Amino acid sequence: MKAATAIGIVIAVVGLLGGSMMEGTSPASFLNIPAILVVIGGTFGVCMASTGMEAMKRLPALYKKVLAGDETELAKTVVELVRYADRARRDGLLALEEELDGIDDEYLKKGLQLVVDGTDPDLVRDILDAEIEGMQTRHRHAVEPFDKAGGFAPTMGIIGTVMGLVHVLHNLAHPETLGPSISGAFIATLIGVGSANVLYYPIAYRLKGLSAAEADGRIMILEGILAIQSGDNPRIVTEKLLSFVEPAEREAAREAASGPNLRAVPGEAGEQVAA
Repeated sequence: MKAATAIGIVIAVVGLLGGSMMEGTSPASFLNIPAILVVIGGTFGVCMASTGMEAMKRLPALYKKVLAGDETELAKTVVELVRYADRARRDGLLALEEELDGIDDEYLKKGLQLVVDGTDPDLVRDILDAEIEGMQTRHRHAVEPFDKAGGFAPTMGIIGTVMGLVHVLHNLAHPETLGPSISGAFIATLIGVGSANVLYYPIAYRLKGLSAAEADGRIMILEGILAIQSGDNPRIVTEKLLSFVEPAEREAAREAASGPNLRAVPGEAGEQVAA
């Protein structure tokens, strides 16, 4: 489900607030502005100090990516690669140049362009492997603010609690204020621990999962491009690439890649390609 991250966070918040309400606590009691300022402001500041301004500027785009939940559609990519394999086998590798303008995936487009240009297969692999490594490095840097926020937020909460308790100790002469003051002090710890485990860490793990899925998709594309360059039968290309697809989706992807019509390749007994 594309919106699983957003739905999961909402469920977690509702569960926490619902449980507190069942015990008789009002959600309004958690709206302690000083505690929120100490924890959220402090966490943002130390994350900026740790990762730099450029990393913080990317946060809105990362939140959008996580909450939108766009996922790599490997089965669809398999069908596309098999189509290119069929075209290259029938019309030659140079025929793929006509396909390049219609390809949105820059990685796939770059790989096919290298093949059309007649680049050595080992060099094609090296170049595309370097692209994957570069992407993974960028993704690791992008996740850092969320990872660090998950570590800093509980500490900021404890700092806020200590600050609140210092205020309590300064007002021991007014026992009627002790209860609310102590309650407000511990809300900082609650906000720190809660934000780390309900917001920052889930988003960090989701980004890591999306990065891993994208890397798997690119590895599949790399294998498909090398198979196309070597002139493999589209059926062989299909079976090779389906190993990257979830088992439950393989049969549908196989049928879509095969197409309704198959014909034998002249001179190659037992081999067929999509017409």
